[in-house]
Amino acid sequence: MTSPSNTKHLRFSWRLLGASLASLLAGAWIPLQAAPQNLPLQGSRWQLVGIQSMDDTQGLRRPADSSRYTLTLQADGRAVLQLDCNRAMGSWRVEPSADPGNGGFRFGPLASTRARCPSPSLGEPLARQLPLVRGYLLRDGRLNLSLLADGGILIWEPRP
Repeated sequence: MTSPSNTKHLRFSWRLLGASLASLLAGAWIPLQAAPQNLPLQGSRWQLVGIQSMDDTQGLRRPADSSRYTLTLQADGRAVLQLDCNRAMGSWRVEPSADPGNGGFRFGPLASTRARCPSPSLGEPLARQLPLVRGYLLRDGRLNLSLLADGGILIWEPRP
């Protein structure tokens, strides 16, 4: 049987453990922050031009209809995507470099619908590649999102 002083000590230890665990979990679940206000990507809307593979055997894959593959980078840090017959939503953030035309880029977790789109569709390959985006480059009016380990480039142009 525990004495009153031991019970008080155990209660304190559980409180300390609970507070430590809550702090740890809160740190692990910090959401991606919205992009800084001065970035050209904030509030921009794009449509897919193509998926450029670094493997010469695959080359550039173009969508039959670019308007079915869209990306909106909202000012509040949310990304809204149309992936052919599916939709996706999540967060985005940038790590700007000295040149605002390029820098690091990441999508947070993306929730999406998973309907089977009629062939040919780039929806599924695009959905698989979005979590691998690591950088951006604005060139000639296009947004180039580079994939991890030279995995390829997602090429977007402004939506009309």
